Amino acid sequence: MMMQERTYKDAEGAILFDAAVSPQVGHDWFAPDYWRGRDALRSQAGGRGGVAIIATPAGECVLRHYRRGGLVAALMGDRYLWTGANRTRPFAEFRLLAEIARLGLPGPAVVAARYCRGSLFYGADLITRRIAHAQTLAECLAAGRLDEELAEEVGALVARFHRAGIWHADLNAHNVLVTSDELYLIDFDRGRLRTPADAWQQANLQRLRRSLFKLGAASQGEAAFEKAIWQPLLYRYGRTLTP
Repeated sequence: MMMQERTYKDAEGAILFDAAVSPQVGHDWFAPDYWRGRDALRSQAGGRGGVAIIATPAGECVLRHYRRGGLVAALMGDRYLWTGANRTRPFAEFRLLAEIARLGLPGPAVVAARYCRGSLFYGADLITRRIAHAQTLAECLAAGRLDEELAEEVGALVARFHRAGIWHADLNAHNVLVTSDELYLIDFDRGRLRTPADAWQQANLQRLRRSLFKLGAASQGEAAFEKAIWQPLLYRYGRTLTP
């Protein structure tokens, strides 16, 4: 089904949504309490970028509130500097996810994005369809399921996005989802289209490698990690990037 991009604006802000998924999306859609009152809030997690699973008329979705991390979070929290509607984090991610879908790549299907604007700052939210029966690569690693075969699949996944010129700003083991049928990349906040180039592609891979190290993938030693995980991942990455 082709996306039908629509925009709704009012004094509070603006909502960008796919009318092919839902003909109307209001501000209530972005409020966990709205879904809780309808017994449609399936789960909710706090922390950076609060996430809720909601049962919408379009099916189960993930509602994510944009929130800063690191030292700047103490100062800015969930506020972002206003530089124009099309440069807001949610609208940029919405359109990148729409391009990912158009290219046939495995990312989350986007439903709606919203910003609420003050004078100099704005707050933001994004709704995507939930990818059912999925575990993160980090969870697979913790469960002892990250083996040579899965590592190769991860390499192929990353290569498909890189070949299309899609740069993921935070490529880590938490943003790779694994299902019985397919692997997905999620959370494209600050991601963008770039001309394919070895420098940024290798930097992306090294970010993923550091994530795996941090989560204990090299607990048996770096040499064992290289042989069992990283070299198979790079092999399949290279074969997929330039078939």
